[in-house]
Amino acid sequence: MSRKIISTAAAPAAIGTYSQAVQVGNTIYMSGQIGLDPASMQMVEGIEAQIVRVFENLKAVAAAAGATLNDAVKFNIYLTDLSNFAKVNETMAKYVSEPFPARAAVGVKELPRGALVEADAVLVLG
Repeated sequence: MSRKIISTAAAPAAIGTYSQAVQVGNTIYMSGQIGLDPASMQMVEGIEAQIVRVFENLKAVAAAAGATLNDAVKFNIYLTDLSNFAKVNETMAKYVSEPFPARAAVGVKELPRGALVEADAVLVLG
């Protein structure tokens, strides 16, 4: 199977040696998104704003692939403070509906650019 690179200016440009997403067949592997504003490439302030920005960035990449976040089968969430997990749940519920995808949540020491949260996803079309 061939790989198709997914890219959009509606999400932050890749800041390393990776693509925003890669599609193989009907599966889309989305790279991790942090709370960077795609226009300014600056981190938004505060955990709530970063969580929203992460999901907005993921939503934009999904749209560029012709998908939505409801096509997600798995999310990975990385938090520098797991006490913010309830805030992730609250925000995530605004972006995906039941049946909910599988998910992992991991506490990490630090994230790129001083981010407080990062998330990636795997989507399946059809």
